[in-house]
Parts: sequence; structure tokens; C-alpha cells
Amino acid sequence: MFVNSMTKTEVKNQLINLINDFNFKKLHKNKLIVFVGLLGDFDSFEYAINLVKFQSENVINNLDIYYIAIGNEIGKEKFCKFTGFPKENIKVFPNNKLHNIVGASKGLDLGLGGWANLTLMLMGIGSSKTLIEVLRGYTGDKGSNQIYYDSDQINIFNFFRFSGKLFGQPFGNGYLRPFELATFRLNNMIEIFKNWQNYMINTEYLPQRSCTFILDQNDDIQYKYFSKDILNYSQNMRAPLNFLTKYI
Repeated sequence: MFVNSMTKTEVKNQLINLINDFNFKKLHKNKLIVFVGLLGDFDSFEYAINLVKFQSENVINNLDIYYIAIGNEIGKEKFCKFTGFPKENIKVFPNNKLHNIVGASKGLDLGLGGWANLTLMLMGIGSSKTLIEVLRGYTGDKGSNQIYYDSDQINIFNFFRFSGKLFGQPFGNGYLRPFELATFRLNNMIEIFKNWQNYMINTEYLPQRSCTFILDQNDDIQYKYFSKDILNYSQNMRAPLNFLTKYI
């Protein structure tokens, strides 16, 4: 349900106006438009990295990807350098006004401030799927793909360096191994903490959640998803980008 009783047509028009106003590159038939919260949100990083990987693995596709986040230009530069997301397809704003227009969830809001609301959400309050997803990062998941391969080099705090073999030797290959997703998220978290002031420009928006739209060649909305939980930017976190396959 869109906020302010906006109709599907009104939201569609808002999305089209954003693409035109932002002068996003239009190269393909379908358009994926993602609204994330603060640039330093766990979901913002993980979603972007997965999208970059998806595009690299699907060179021939019919999908343009646009990202709209809460942040500043310095944070955007750092974010794109770390994630590989193309700078020309991301726009940053100092608040969540655009998110409100399209109906993205503000997350838990008990009037306690961003930090308190975020902490409660991480505990599963108003964010019931978060603890399940955190646990999956440590236990692994045979229904998900592995993240690291033997040749990958992983660097934690510029102190603990190891290759992807560390996961394969005890656990095998071909699925998400125990501690693998947690390691990936830890690496993102280190980058966020290193550049906190640039990524987290206003803690009021810490609980802000993401939403996703796909528009076809006629700019009709073919897909939409509104996240309500931390670490749940997709309907299916075991294969978070599977919903894109029919649009490439």
C-alpha cells in the first residue's frame, strides 16, 4: 500500500520523473529502481555488491539499475569505490522525502531516536526476520550460493588475511558455508565504521528500510517489494536477486 493514498499510476509517474530528473543512463528495456536507507546501512552495502556481481555475470541483459540513498557526495564516492556500483546510476539525498513518496517503510519508530529504534530492530522488535538472517550468516545455508572461492583473498582489519580456502577445507564447496556470510558482512561493517561520518549523515534515518521497483519498456511497474526488516532487502534472502532473472 503506497503512502498518502497514492495510486499505482501516481507512483509510476513519480519513478519516471525521478529517472528523467536525475538524468540516469537509459540503455536497456527494463529499469530496476532501488531506494535504500543510509549509505552505511548493512542492506545498502550488501544489495549494491550483489547487484554489481549480478551485472558482471549477466553482461547481456535488458536491465538498467538505479540506486537512491540517504547520504552525501563524499559518502557516495567512497561507497562506489568499495562496492563497485557505477557513480552515474546512484543519487544521494540528505533525507528520506523521496522514500516517503514511494511508500518505503521508515522502520521502527517509537519516538526514541534512531539509535534506540535501530537497536530494538536488531533485537528483532519490529524486524522479526532480522535475527533469522543474522543466524544464517553463522550457520550457513545449503540452499544458498557460496560467496568466496579458493582464489579470493579476504582481509579483516588489515591484520587477519586468508583465502577462500578457509571455508572450503572444512566445509566443502557449492553452498553458503558456516561463517561465510558473517565474514562478508563483517568486511562491509568495517568499511562503514571507518567512514561513519560520511555514510551515516543523520542517525534519525538509521531504521529506514529499502524498497525495490522494476519498470518495463512502457514504464509500467512489473515488480515491487517493500522491506520492513534489517537484512531483508529481498523477498528471498537465500537467493536475493533471483527475482531479476525474468527481466534480463
